[in-house]
Amino acid sequence: MRIFLQQPPAAGESARYLKLTLEQDLLGSWWLLRESGQVGGRSQTKREVYPTQAEAVAAFEAGRDAQIKRGFRITFSEGAEAPRR
Repeated sequence: MRIFLQQPPAAGESARYLKLTLEQDLLGSWWLLRESGQVGGRSQTKREVYPTQAEAVAAFEAGRDAQIKRGFRITFSEGAEAPRR
């Protein structure tokens, strides 16, 4: 699953973004990758490992929902149902 969120830019600034990616590794664990930063600027990536798919999906949805509350908008989503609001 992948989702890309973007926050409208403030005056004189670049837009901020967050990309969440959920994937399974070869040993059966689930990885949640969070990449965030400013469009055209620096970014950072964080990795979290979850033993089950249910825990990983819950973390994915919690991360998505937290950013939507902060004013981010979904611009791209792949591999999941439409976001619940």
